[in-house]
Amino acid sequence: MSSPWPTGTGTDAATVAVQPAPEGLRVELARIGAVAWKDLTIERRAKANFNAVAFLAGLILLLFGFAIGPDAESLRNTAAGVIWLTVLFSGVLSFNRSYEQEMEGGALDMLVLYPGDRRAIFVGKLLANLTFVLLVEAVLVPAAALLYNLSILRIALPLAGIVILGTLGFVTLGTFYAAMASRLRAREVLLPLLLFPMLIPLLVAAVEATNDMMTGNAMGNAGAWIRLLVVFDVIFVAASVIAFEYVIEE
Repeated sequence: MSSPWPTGTGTDAATVAVQPAPEGLRVELARIGAVAWKDLTIERRAKANFNAVAFLAGLILLLFGFAIGPDAESLRNTAAGVIWLTVLFSGVLSFNRSYEQEMEGGALDMLVLYPGDRRAIFVGKLLANLTFVLLVEAVLVPAAALLYNLSILRIALPLAGIVILGTLGFVTLGTFYAAMASRLRAREVLLPLLLFPMLIPLLVAAVEATNDMMTGNAMGNAGAWIRLLVVFDVIFVAASVIAFEYVIEE
């Protein structure tokens, strides 16, 4: 009596068992890299967005400096808040342009319809925006140190850690809400209205931690503020990655 099960050699069965999935981790990582590299390449060739954001950041630093006055102590005490407000206002410009190229050419729908995990689009955009904002901050922070008479060399490493943590949360929410507002006509107006209220905990923690580092306040709570930044980043990076698939469909 013949067997009811299909027959085949052990080699064939093993080949089928170890055959890689068509959409594996390697494919998604390559897709993330392609999206990030595309955005960075466009910015590197045009340079208009970076120049505009860097110019706006420098202008904001000067305006705040004139508003605070010539007192050196007042400038040092308010420098942390000025730096993060400058990052906040200038960074919104980069988020507004994050999906602009795809919307103008109709490429966003093609990216969404492309087989694979749509969250790879968000992670790629996030990496590109994070790189862009960190480059702006690499110009902004030394300029603020020069204008506001700050000594940051001795605290360069912990200050860099605070800046990276604060920037990660800022860029994550900025990229997410830019996707949410990308299909709306008034996205340039709606993006700050959606983004700024959500950034209040991040902004307070970043300013307080930066201020404690810059002023050398031994009694400050820099460690507690840094832990708040870490918790904020973990929660909103995870939530944004999960929710992006549903937001981009709207």
